[in-house]
Amino acid sequence: MKLDEVQAAANVAAMAAAQAAAAEAAVQVDGHPLPPPSLAAGGAGARRIAIISDHASPLAAPGSVDCGGQNVYVAQLARELARAGHLVDVFTRRDAPEQRQVVHWLENIRVIHVPAGPPRHVPKEQLLPHIDAFSRYVTRFARRQPAAYDIAHANFFMSGMVAQHLKAALGLPFVITFHALGRVRRLAQGTADAFPTERMRIEAALMRAADRIIAECPQDRYDMERLYGAPLSLIAITPCGFAPDELWPVPMLEARARLGLDEGRFIVLQLGRMVPRKGVDTVIQGVAMLRHRYGVDAQLLVVGGDISGQVGASSGDGLELARLRSVAADLGIATHVRFTGQQPRAVLRDYYSAANVFASTPWYEPFGITPVEAMACARPVIGAEVGGIKSTVNDSVTGFLIPSRDPAALADRLARLHRHPELARAMGEAGRRRACEHYTWRHVATQLAAIYADVLDATRPAAEAAAYPN
Repeated sequence: MKLDEVQAAANVAAMAAAQAAAAEAAVQVDGHPLPPPSLAAGGAGARRIAIISDHASPLAAPGSVDCGGQNVYVAQLARELARAGHLVDVFTRRDAPEQRQVVHWLENIRVIHVPAGPPRHVPKEQLLPHIDAFSRYVTRFARRQPAAYDIAHANFFMSGMVAQHLKAALGLPFVITFHALGRVRRLAQGTADAFPTERMRIEAALMRAADRIIAECPQDRYDMERLYGAPLSLIAITPCGFAPDELWPVPMLEARARLGLDEGRFIVLQLGRMVPRKGVDTVIQGVAMLRHRYGVDAQLLVVGGDISGQVGASSGDGLELARLRSVAADLGIATHVRFTGQQPRAVLRDYYSAANVFASTPWYEPFGITPVEAMACARPVIGAEVGGIKSTVNDSVTGFLIPSRDPAALADRLARLHRHPELARAMGEAGRRRACEHYTWRHVATQLAAIYADVLDATRPAAEAAAYPN
């Protein structure tokens, strides 16, 4: 190893040690333990739940850097668990100096900003050296609480490391939702995957240490078993969802009027983070074919990413957006592609409802929340046959499944829906019914609360035996 590399490693280690020491001293406010949140009408069945989400805060703006499905998952799960009367603390990394240590977000929910690493955005691929400080802080915080947590729910592999630390230190059982698997990601992205190879070893160890593993779809469970040897007896499938009080069908013309869109054009929507694996370039290419080959006057809306150009904006967003704009220009449709940037969740129902079709063509997608959201707004979905999308989209009923990176297949299905608007309408209505029946966040939280109960029932005898050996 070169001298500068040795020095850099030493600096990282020293910083991590300093942060761990600071964490030991920073878990109180004004020298007193933080009070517990008030207990809602949950009765004796209410539990104290620690949700760990190292890089994905429930308070982050949707579509901002590194803010995607996991942020939505954590926020909505916490909301529904709290509405059911449980007490929820969400632990996420402090990434801005002005963030308060503890935010009383909603009734029965606190968000704890953990001082691990510098108080600024750090790409999640570079957070591993700070997880020890994160773990020490959360453990110290948990010990200071008036009442113990019942269970931890880790989100992502680094959060799993924190939960594993809590289990070793406090005997706290934990479940884990990976949201993405390193081996599958590496297969899909190759050298573009910037996570250290150590991730795969950590994931495999967590699958042995967790009390329950939450797979988001059948493909997720299959990948865990095939690539990691995870025991099927520990895997439970629970999907992601949508919030009915946030997303519902809006009359198309009304939505278009609010967004300043042409009433008569055929509009395709793509919504999500601006990263290469999302396959936004495939949607641009498909819309170009739709215009040139099929003669459809189509417009593409691309929602997501930071288009402000301001200092502090995500450089990754900027590079990917520049690449996508270049793709559109090279195909001669630059004036027919509208990049809106990230949008508040309160207006997303207008974007979904304004579109004729929602398209999502990632190379790899562990679940894919946006197709479910589009279905909730009664829009047909054309999705790549990968991950959770091939489970949520019912092919030829709520939309179409196509191969990833196949713009010709996308253009063909778009043209079919343009020719047959009654088919598009029927698919949208079927999608709405499917989303409401299977994919509400309340339904998801109910399933997860039942899993927590099963885990606690299974682990309680062992915990009692350890506490009272005689």
